[in-house]
Order: sequence, then C-alpha cells, then structure tokens
Amino acid sequence: MKKLIFAAVALFVFNLSNAQEGALTVGAHVGLPMADVQDSHSLNAGIDAAYMWSVDDKFSAGIAVGYTTFSGKKSTVDLGPLGSITQENPAISFIPVAASAQYLLTDSVFAGLDLGYAIGASDNNDGGLYYQPKVGYNAEAFQVFVGYKGISLEDATAASVNLGFIYKM
Repeated sequence: MKKLIFAAVALFVFNLSNAQEGALTVGAHVGLPMADVQDSHSLNAGIDAAYMWSVDDKFSAGIAVGYTTFSGKKSTVDLGPLGSITQENPAISFIPVAASAQYLLTDSVFAGLDLGYAIGASDNNDGGLYYQPKVGYNAEAFQVFVGYKGISLEDATAASVNLGFIYKM
C-alpha cells in the first residue's frame, strides 16, 4: 500500500512538472482529536508545507508534507478496593506525505483535499492512509482553513478537526 501511494504521488508530481511555475506554502494547524484518539489524546498540532502548481485560474495541485502530533492526556483506571492508577498516554506523531489539490469556489473561498500516507514518527506507530478535506478563506498572501485530518491505522483511526493558517511565499 505504501509503495502504491508513493508511486501515485510521484506520478502526480511528474505530470504536474509541465504545468506553470509553482509556489511554496508553509503553515501550522491546531485541532481537537476525534475518532479513536479523542478519549486518550487532548490536542493535535503540527506544521505543514506544500508546493502547489497552478493548473488553471481556479485549480491548483501539488505535493504536501508536514509533521503532526496528538498529545496524550492523563487517564485514571479505577482498581476498586486497590485504589486507582493514573497514567499519561504517550503522544503519537506522524509525517504526512500527500498529493494536494485546491479549487477556488470564489476569489476568497477555497476547498481542498490532501491524500497520501502518514509515516509513523513515534514508537509503536507504523502510520497509515492520510486524508484531509478542508475549506477556507483565500487571501493574496495567506489562507485560513478548517479541516478534518484523518489517519487510518491498522486497527484504529487518529483524526482531528483542525484550524490552520497557511502563508504563501
């Protein structure tokens, strides 16, 4: 599966190399964990970078990479008459590598999708399919977006609803 996704991203980037000159974007995001990590993790935060090519006036596509982490929160297990145990859930981190696309719905509103693979960057974390649909405000020098980041792992899904900021270089 990893090889198939990397091959698709490489082919996508190769095909875009004939398009117009691209633009680098960098940004950050913060969000609330959802799905299988919402009870064990308290915050999702990370950094993002993308290189986007303008395919036409309203559509751009490219490749995106980043780093995202879900910070663990404390949980208490009640052992009845033996008392309780409090433990800190470890953070889980990923390095997403994805194809990225954005479509301008109006001059100031866009919809986008990142699709690829999130490489596990923490212990006991192999990574999984990465997807992030998003919608946001488009300005000349920056974008602000809300999105749903999902990483489908072998037996769980790490997800979050995010607010992000992207600076266009």
